[in-house]
Amino acid sequence: MTTHTLTITEQDKDIRVDIYVARSLPDVIPSRMFVKRLIDDGRLLVNGAVARACYHVQPGDRIDLDVRDEDYPDERLKPEPAQLDIVWEDGDVIALNKPVGISVHPAAGNYSGTLVNALVYHFDELSDINGGKRPGIVHRLDKETSGIILVARNNFAHARLAAQFEEHSIEKKYVALVEGVVQFDEGRITAAIARHPKHHDMRRIAREGEPAKTAETFYSVIRRCQRLTAVALYPSTGRTHQLRLHMRHSGHPIMGDEKYGNKGNFPRMALHAQAIAFDHPRSGHRLELSVPLPEDFMDYV
Repeated sequence: MTTHTLTITEQDKDIRVDIYVARSLPDVIPSRMFVKRLIDDGRLLVNGAVARACYHVQPGDRIDLDVRDEDYPDERLKPEPAQLDIVWEDGDVIALNKPVGISVHPAAGNYSGTLVNALVYHFDELSDINGGKRPGIVHRLDKETSGIILVARNNFAHARLAAQFEEHSIEKKYVALVEGVVQFDEGRITAAIARHPKHHDMRRIAREGEPAKTAETFYSVIRRCQRLTAVALYPSTGRTHQLRLHMRHSGHPIMGDEKYGNKGNFPRMALHAQAIAFDHPRSGHRLELSVPLPEDFMDYV
């Protein structure tokens, strides 16, 4: 189950709540009828109380809604014979090199062409801890982020890997191309991250007194170019959009980042998950896996 929170602003006042939610969450809510089912089920709250579809939202209203995998029809998850770039495979874990532009799992309006569609085609057994729409998925990468991602083949492996992510014992290395020339050869960025009050699919650096999660990223410069810098990024926490927000906070947004930077200065978001280290869920042995840098990075590193 995923909880989405929206805060009404002055420009949206007096819109029916079912219309407002459908407009505000197009990637999650496929229709107003979908919203009505959430309301009938008591899973859409306005200021903590169960909403009525005819309610007209007012500035300052807080909307909370819970959406579950089972809310979407099962038939939308179809096996698709897409090619997978497998880096590691055994009876418990699959490590894949995800291409840029591929979503990890289906969501409203995007039920085809995802990594999960290919996984269910190629593998008979995948973990189901995260529900039928996300088989095997322990963590995720943004659609425009390329690189290495872990998949659990069974619930035992999934639980062990998830615990490592929760404990921050999994080490990850990303390579990013960021705007401008980074001054110091290495450094640490610590800035807590909060939900964005208006846009459900965004986060922001937390303001004083705002509920937030701590976040920490280490960086080191790989190469400085005329208008950008190639950096290695090592997140010690795994918050949503952490690297994107931290680099913007440092004054060096990731190239091509349409949410937190300038989409037009690179063909895609220039972020690549290059390496990961974790304890194998069954043997306990430390595994260190890496994938090559994508071709569009090679002129800069």
